[in-house]
Amino acid sequence: MTRPIFLVGMPGSGKSTVGRRLAARLDRPFIDADHEIEARCGVSIATIFDIEGEAGFRERETRVLQALAEQRDVIVATGGGAVLRPVNRRLLRENGVVLYLDASLGELWNRLRHDRRRPLLRGDDPRGRLAALLEQRRLLYESVATMPGRSRRQPIERFVGDIMQVLESQPQASACPQQGIAQGDTIELGVALAERSYPILIGEGLLERPPPRLLELVAGRQVAIISN
Repeated sequence: MTRPIFLVGMPGSGKSTVGRRLAARLDRPFIDADHEIEARCGVSIATIFDIEGEAGFRERETRVLQALAEQRDVIVATGGGAVLRPVNRRLLRENGVVLYLDASLGELWNRLRHDRRRPLLRGDDPRGRLAALLEQRRLLYESVATMPGRSRRQPIERFVGDIMQVLESQPQASACPQQGIAQGDTIELGVALAERSYPILIGEGLLERPPPRLLELVAGRQVAIISN
């Protein structure tokens, strides 16, 4: 595999930590997109927000993602809001493998509650702000992801090992598989329609033996089932 691997998810989901370990296991360079922005500007993310606002930062973020999408054999941890702009979501989907690190609000808050560097978590109710951001972004993360990954409380090496197994089993995930779907395999695709984005699961025997991911997606939601 030569395409970039992009890690997406909320701040505190573990993108940088997982990305560095994954890069070491695959012997690839690791790039933190936020650090790349800071290196190009010579100032911190917080300072960019203070001077240019979120709109100015997002424009810089898009330019950095465009440059990173042209590279090969790199592992990239994206910023938590990278999926907000449609152009970014298209860049990620069309140019690399996208791994979504999903984490609960409780897990994220435990990791970020003492972090004062996050511009979007400033204010009197940072936990409430974090919850709102998670609600706003969750479907966007799911829509862009080539494959999901749960950011659970477990040893990091075990988690990275699980990711490695998925990457090895589906090294070039595609919306148009040429060899069919083997029994027990599941392909997840995302349809990006802003707030109406939704995921699609394709596989054999999903209704008879629903995988955990399917149960997670259908909980409390309207779904469409197509079967032969």
